Amino acid sequence: MSAVARVRAYIAFGANLGDPAAAFALSLQRLGALPVSAVAAHSALYRSAPVGVDGQPDYINAVIALDTALDAHALLEALHGIEHDSGRSRDYPMAPRTIDLDLLLYGDAVIDTPALQVPHPRMHLRAFALLPLAEIAPETVIPGHGSLAGLLAAVGDQAITRLG
Repeated sequence: MSAVARVRAYIAFGANLGDPAAAFALSLQRLGALPVSAVAAHSALYRSAPVGVDGQPDYINAVIALDTALDAHALLEALHGIEHDSGRSRDYPMAPRTIDLDLLLYGDAVIDTPALQVPHPRMHLRAFALLPLAEIAPETVIPGHGSLAGLLAAVGDQAITRLG
């Protein structure tokens, strides 16, 4: 029997309601339990201010590296399932949330479908995605945007704090 080819995917975690640390632990557990998938690494937790909205609590963010044989659309569906099972509603996209899982990168693939865009279309503009990613994969090149190191310099004015 041949080995199943796996792709390294990077998933952004965020939460600003409930117990974000517990939601992160649950996310790691649920991602590791996905078929033909294994958590390869994860960043520390970071605190950042919400982007594009006022009057919300700060977010707790991290990035998770997942080695998976699921295709990108099946992985996205699994991420939405984890969110839904954790009480996340996608009715109001900018609403505070107990859990948010975004597919940032799927190998070096560039995907542009109505359901999925990879690389995540705004990740290169957000310190809360780039800094945790740099912690676990500093040599990353984001297709269409360049090296992580170069992109980090452009978001240096965004407040983000590594926790614990």
